[in-house]
Amino acid sequence: MVESSLQTFSENCKDLYFPSTICEVQQVPSPLEFHRRWVCPNVPLIVRGGISHWPAVHKWTHEYLRDKIGARTVTVAVTPNGYADAVHDGLFVMPEERRLPFAKFLDIIEHESDFKGVFYVQKQNSNFTDEFEPLADDVDVDIAWATAAFAKAPDAVNFWMGDARAVTSMHRDHYENIYCVVKGRKDFILLPPTDLPWIPYRNFRTATYRENRDTGMFEVVPTDGDSSVPWIPLDPESPDLVEYPRYRRASPVKLSLRAGDLLYLPSLWFHHVRQSHGCIALNFWYDMEFDLKYCYYKLLEALADIPERNHTSL
Repeated sequence: MVESSLQTFSENCKDLYFPSTICEVQQVPSPLEFHRRWVCPNVPLIVRGGISHWPAVHKWTHEYLRDKIGARTVTVAVTPNGYADAVHDGLFVMPEERRLPFAKFLDIIEHESDFKGVFYVQKQNSNFTDEFEPLADDVDVDIAWATAAFAKAPDAVNFWMGDARAVTSMHRDHYENIYCVVKGRKDFILLPPTDLPWIPYRNFRTATYRENRDTGMFEVVPTDGDSSVPWIPLDPESPDLVEYPRYRRASPVKLSLRAGDLLYLPSLWFHHVRQSHGCIALNFWYDMEFDLKYCYYKLLEALADIPERNHTSL
């Protein structure tokens, strides 16, 4: 009964809610239009050239960044394979974090074959306002029309830059996300929150990558205690439909952003991200409204767990 209802729910969502293509516009919307057409329905929006007026789009060359912040120490995630905060060999493995002068990080990006590991600036604690503050004059401190629509300032502004091998594994966030590409390209795979029944979640014990300084090899070091994280073991780029047959019912959509583009990624949408080498992006996290929509989502979460737990097949 529950399985049949979930299938009907999913089909109705595809017909009535989930857009067949992601809307693209060439001009930023007004706060009212943005809220009415995209925030309330909880659907993504691409604004091509939405941040092309930022000085950063033209100024942030490696030479400029070396001069401006090269001596500043920043937090860099390092992994052997580019997958930070992802499932590996039955564990949820977090990156090794290193504190490096930003000029050293640029050296690594420019000569990645000379260094062991994949390096990615990705610390999601509003690192832009903390570690990259001297660059603030080159961007908007917030996205004015989004701030007006959400009626609140962003909780965090994050700076992202790294190796082309760095991957953000599929997950969801409890934030309204305004994602801005300053340099390079970002490639997204998105799935709507209504696909939750078809996306596998498991609890995984946590661990951290650590480079062995003697051998130069990375080791996976389990976290002390019984710490675990619910995460998605499926790779949407190459889904294992034998292991996860229910994913056949999901509705992934792909999109790419280039320098100057902006994406509104609504709260609770699943996303997987790749990038071009040396890509730079900023994103603005606005806390979502924990309203009736969230209550319905939690109900779906509970219902979706029933067939998963009982090993219901297709």
